Amino acid sequence: MIPLIIGIVVIVAIAMAIAGIYNNLVTLRNRVDNAWQNIDTQLQRRNDLIPNVVETVKGYAAHEQETLDAVTAARTAATSAVTPDEKMAADNVLTGALRQLLMVAEAYPDLKANTNFIQLQATLQETEDKISYARQSYNDCVLNYNNGIQTFPGNIFAGIFQFKPRTGFEAAEAAREAPRVKF
Repeated sequence: MIPLIIGIVVIVAIAMAIAGIYNNLVTLRNRVDNAWQNIDTQLQRRNDLIPNVVETVKGYAAHEQETLDAVTAARTAATSAVTPDEKMAADNVLTGALRQLLMVAEAYPDLKANTNFIQLQATLQETEDKISYARQSYNDCVLNYNNGIQTFPGNIFAGIFQFKPRTGFEAAEAAREAPRVKF
């Protein structure tokens, strides 16, 4: 009778350990998904601001059509991206195009003095700061999740329960270098 009780206790302990590991992996995965949703919200906020910025700049710098078209095309690509990987890639292109647009705006003193442009630029900067913070949070969550599925004993159960590694948000090469102003 005692060996049977010991056997049941061991089986229950193993089942509880497996459930604990599984629940931890699910929690880590959900944190990654939640962090991505925070990025997505801020990206949408920025996408909503862009048409106003483009229209304001267009009023002062209409002959900068190539730059305006690049921002519009990048925004269209960003809003049509579906998966996180597509959105990350489109966001990197859009960030570079926006940086170029704001650098072009620096060449127009009347535009830089426009109250609407100043307000839009401040709101855009605030949104960019929020996006940056959300990216950092997302990357931290991805790191914790990937560590959870790649370290023992999580790696055993991650394979069994089909937990796949996630990719963090990386800055594009264009976002790492200073934009060039056209004169």
